[in-house]
Parts: sequence; C-alpha cells; structure tokens
Amino acid sequence: MEHAREENPPDLVAALALARSPQRPGPGTPAGAAVRAWPGPPVAFPEAGPGDLDVQALLRLSLAASDGSGRLRPAPSAGALHPVDTELTVGAGCSLPPGRYGYDPLRHRAHRLGPQPDGTPPGVTAGLSVTARRTVSHYGHRAWPLLLLDTGHAAAALYLAARALGVSEPEVRLDGLAGNPPAAVHIPPPDRRGPAHSARFPKSSEPTPAELLARRSAPPPLPGVPSQEALRAVLATAARAGTGDLRWCAAVGPPRPGLVEPAADGATLGRYAAGEARPTLAAWAAGQAWIADAGAVLLAVGCPTDADAPHIRRAHLRAGFAVHLAHVTARRHGLAARPVGSWQQADLGAALGAAPGRDWVVHALALGTRHADEENTT
Repeated sequence: MEHAREENPPDLVAALALARSPQRPGPGTPAGAAVRAWPGPPVAFPEAGPGDLDVQALLRLSLAASDGSGRLRPAPSAGALHPVDTELTVGAGCSLPPGRYGYDPLRHRAHRLGPQPDGTPPGVTAGLSVTARRTVSHYGHRAWPLLLLDTGHAAAALYLAARALGVSEPEVRLDGLAGNPPAAVHIPPPDRRGPAHSARFPKSSEPTPAELLARRSAPPPLPGVPSQEALRAVLATAARAGTGDLRWCAAVGPPRPGLVEPAADGATLGRYAAGEARPTLAAWAAGQAWIADAGAVLLAVGCPTDADAPHIRRAHLRAGFAVHLAHVTARRHGLAARPVGSWQQADLGAALGAAPGRDWVVHALALGTRHADEENTT
C-alpha cells in the first residue's frame, strides 16, 4: 500500500527557518512510490476533436516522463524526485470526457476518479499537490521550500504547454492561500482565433512543442559569460512572470563583478551592487562549488523572515514558475541553464549591508554559454 501523502507542515514558518539554517539533513529515508497510486480505472486518451483541448498532448508537453525511470520530465525537480501530483477536473471542450481524473506521468495515462463537480468551466483545471515523502527522503528538513518550487515549475510547464497548443492565456493560481492543493492551472479550450498576447510570455517567444520536449537542466559546470542581451532577456522574463513579492537580479563575474538588475527603461541592465558574489552563492547553495564559476546566476530574492504561511507559499510558487519561464528564454538565447533551489543562510540583503532577514535568496538559475557535455567534447 502506498505511504500516505504528507500535508503541509503544522508550521510552515518554522519549516522554512529550519530549511534556511546550516543544519544538515540526516540519513536518507525510503522515498516510496515514484507516483501516486490513483484509485480509479485507467482510461485511454481519445483523439481531440475540432476545437477541443488535446489533454493528452497538454500532459505530454508538460508533465509526462520520457524514460522508464521517470527521471526525465519536462518540468525540473530537486533531485529528480518529482513530488508533484496532478488531479484533473475536466469540463466541456476537451478530448477527455467531463469528470475528475488522476494523472500518472510515468505511464502517461489518466485514472477516472468520478464525475465533474457542478459548475465546472470548459477546459481542464489541473490541481497540483505534493507527496512530500519523495523529497523529504533525500533533503530531510530542507524539503519544504523545494516542494513549493517544484510545484511552481510544474505550473509553468502546464502553462507553456497550453500556450504551445494555442490557448490564449491559461489561468494560473499561485496566490499561496490554499495549502492543498497549493497551486492550480485552468486551461480553457483553444481560441480558434489563435494565441492572444500573454502578459507573462510574449507572443514573439511562443514555445513550440519540439522545444518543450527538448528542454533539460544542463549538468554542471556551466562556464561562459552570457551576453548582455541574453542576460537582459532572461531577467525580463523572470521579472514579468514572478511579479509581486520577489526582486530579480543576476550575479555576474569579471570584468565588472557584481549584481545587475533590469534598468527602468527595460532595455538595459543596471548595477546595484559591486563585488564578486558567486563564491558566496556557491557556499549558500548547499556548498555546490561549481556555482562559483557559472557564467551568471539569476536570483529571486524576497520572502522575509517574518513572512506568514501564505506569503511563503506564494513567493516560492512564483519563484519556481518564473525560473521555469526564464529557463526557456535562456535556451532560446543559446544558454545552458540549471535551476538551483536549496539555499542555507542566504540572506543577500544582510550581506549587502541592509537590514537582516528581509531579502533571502528563494530560487536561482545558473547560466552559462557551454555545459559539461560540450566541455568534454572540445
């Protein structure tokens, strides 16, 4: 029998404080099943009719595993543990008949759980919850921020898949108000007039299905300094997608090491701190030394020590969502990129002389112009 899913911790504020501390996790524990065992019978994905949302294609482009182990998926996950579970509420205008379904990303199939609730809108709503045991098994007390970041990445993967299938603007709920599921994405049937402008992802950067299936986190090291144009585009995407509680900047190295952020004109980068930050970031990121030599490191900063549980959820969900979109932009500009989610004692504001406990590193994306596989062939 599958281990019972763990809900949000009794005190998310205390859980985050412990995750940010220098305390190391203890020995690993069993991760349990790789996916949730849904109780309903599996159903085949029907072919999508004219004007219908193709649910099979949506899930293939966003959440489905592409290898037998289940580690290779379009959405990244800390330790490739993939704790996010997806429950679908399907209304009219979809290839699947209306109802409630659980999704199995390893076998790429849906399990019917029951009828659709009254008032279900057209399209599909994906409720994203977590089986915490999978991530806790490796990261211990550091797991809870990672669980929220992973959920934000999964929401972004669904959002981008919907855009690639012609949906004008999926509705993404990352408000942090709900503990379970902490996030949801509503995807209406495609607009027959074609994709409309997206506030988060401009039409000029619409992803293609092939591009989404090919995205992967590059293995370290990630040497090579991104161009100013590429770095500005990545920062702009993150800032646009991760609005609200987060500040976005990037740590860069020589010839002018420091922290840069989008300037007010939106067309250039401005500097707000001087000095080499990447070695410190490497120490803060669970001692991942390779970060010190990354070409640049995109940073999501915020979530103060006194943040309440909704704020913590919201900041981490939005950080994961924004870093995922920034990752796609980085690949568009020929960059290698890798999300970095585990941060200890990473009080960037205090390190820069500001009041402590206000500006913590929440998430990051390491960037380079080459990755390890390319280095080994040159």
